[in-house]
Amino acid sequence: MAQMLEPLDMAWIGKGVLGIEWSDGHKSVYSVRYLRQQCPCAACVDEWTGERRLKDDDVPMLIMVQDIQPVGRYAFQFMWSDGHNTGIYAYSLLRKLCQCDVCQPVKPVELKSRRLM
Repeated sequence: MAQMLEPLDMAWIGKGVLGIEWSDGHKSVYSVRYLRQQCPCAACVDEWTGERRLKDDDVPMLIMVQDIQPVGRYAFQFMWSDGHNTGIYAYSLLRKLCQCDVCQPVKPVELKSRRLM
């Protein structure tokens, strides 16, 4: 049976960049805005079609994590500065969203939103 991946440590790598070290030794890197854009909750993703309702431009350029709460031993819930807090980010989802150079060697071009808040 494969051992479940768990976060061992979490730290700010830079302004708006979160790092998570996993039980397998991998060190994930996440842009805070990207994490907010990828929220898996029913308000952000249609439960039936899987289509993303939340558009990238809907997320302010200046978004912050105000709090992070563990959900059991399988996920984190982020409280965002835009008031959103219903997304449960399973550890498996967080690993898929990793933006480190190994997991995502070619970075997507982020279109600059004109919306600051």
